[in-house]
Amino acid sequence: MAELSVQLAEITGDSGTSSFDPASIEADGGCFMLVRNAADEAVACGALRRLTSGVAELKRMYVREPGNGIGRKLLHALEQQARWLGYRQLWLETRRVNLRAIKFYLAQGYRIRENYGRYQGNLQAVCFEKVL
Repeated sequence: MAELSVQLAEITGDSGTSSFDPASIEADGGCFMLVRNAADEAVACGALRRLTSGVAELKRMYVREPGNGIGRKLLHALEQQARWLGYRQLWLETRRVNLRAIKFYLAQGYRIRENYGRYQGNLQAVCFEKVL
């Protein structure tokens, strides 16, 4: 996750750590997934955190080497886990300058939604949702 924080800071000027509390993932209804390669190195991660009884938030999605399908597979696994946990929607936020992330989420069936929670009124943020 440290790599993600560095990359986010380079892209957006903010590491994203202020909007991520690991304890909120460990709470009921959350999960964290880590993808390792054959050399047992972490190459991708993502988390779900409960927002409401029917909505989970996707957090800390990161792939070390984009373009090889790992991100798509990880997102699919997180969506399956969200369904299993009883969620009907996934929401997420990224920065408008993170064009690669925006393109990725749109290609995976997410749609832009009104900014929610701490992102309301933040013109740098763009929020997405997907009905599961």
